[in-house]
Amino acid sequence: MATTTAPSRAAHRPAQHGRPRGARRMPKLKTTLIAALAYLIGFVFLFPYLVMVLIALRPQKELRTAQWFPDTWDFSAIAGFWSGGLADNLLVSLQVAVGSTLLVLVVALPAAYYTARHDFKGRSLFLVLVLITQMFQPTAMVVGIYREFFQFGLVDSVWSLILVNGGFNLAFAVWILNAYFSSIPRELEEAAFIDGNGRFGALFRITLPLAMPGVITALIFTFISAWNEFVVALTLSTSPENQPLPVALHSYMGQYSVDWQGLFAGSVIATIPVIILFALIERKVVGGLTAGSIK
Repeated sequence: MATTTAPSRAAHRPAQHGRPRGARRMPKLKTTLIAALAYLIGFVFLFPYLVMVLIALRPQKELRTAQWFPDTWDFSAIAGFWSGGLADNLLVSLQVAVGSTLLVLVVALPAAYYTARHDFKGRSLFLVLVLITQMFQPTAMVVGIYREFFQFGLVDSVWSLILVNGGFNLAFAVWILNAYFSSIPRELEEAAFIDGNGRFGALFRITLPLAMPGVITALIFTFISAWNEFVVALTLSTSPENQPLPVALHSYMGQYSVDWQGLFAGSVIATIPVIILFALIERKVVGGLTAGSIK
C-alpha cells in the first residue's frame, strides 16, 4: 500500500525575495535633486520674511549689528502695534478686503454663469470688453477716481475702497469663473431639471458646488489684491483712522529716519491674515488653477 505524505508548510511558503524588512530603498538621484531644488526655492522665498521677523524682534541698539540673531529679543514693537492705534487700520483693511471679495463674488457669479450657459448675441464682445478693463491700472486712473468719489461724497470712506477694489478685480473673477462653469457638463443641470429643480436650484445644488474650486480661486486672488492695494487707498483715505494698514505703515517712514523695527513688526502682522486664509483654502486654490488641464 502506497503511502502519501502531506506536503509540508514550508513547501507552500513563498520564497522571500528582495531586501530585508528594515531596509529602505535609497532615493533616486533625480528625486533628491528635485527635492533639494524645491527646498532651495522655498528658502529663497521665505528668507525675506525671516529677515523681517528678526528685525521686528531685534532691539533698536542692535539694528546695525552684523549678527543674524539678536542677543536679547525685544517684543516692544509688536506690543506697540496694538497700543499705537494700528489695530484700527488692520480692521479697516479687513473690511475693505472682505467687502471687495463679497462684492466681486456677488457680481461675477451670475455674470460668469450666464455667459457660460447662453450663446447670446455679442457674447464674445462682452467678454473681450471685460478683459480690456483689466488692462487699466488704478494708478493711471487715480485722478479720475478721486474726482468721481469726491463728487459723490465718498472720499475718506471704506465704501469707496470697497467699490474701487471690487471693480478692478471683477474682470479676473468673471473670466476664471466663466472658464470653470464652461467646463461643467450641461447634462448635470438637465438631470437636475428632470428631478424638479429650477434654474437656481440646479445652480446652487449642482453647478456651484462643482465650481467651488474656481470660486475659491477668485476669492483668494481678490482678497490678496484688495489687501495689498496702496495707491488708491493712499489717495482716497485722508484721515489716519480710515487708512488701510499698508497706508498706515507708511507713517513709520519719516523724512530723515525710518523706524525699521516698527515697520517690520507691522509688516509681519499684516502678512498673518493672508497666510491663515491661504493655508485654509490652499488645496481649493490649486484645484481651481489646474481645473481643465486633464480631460
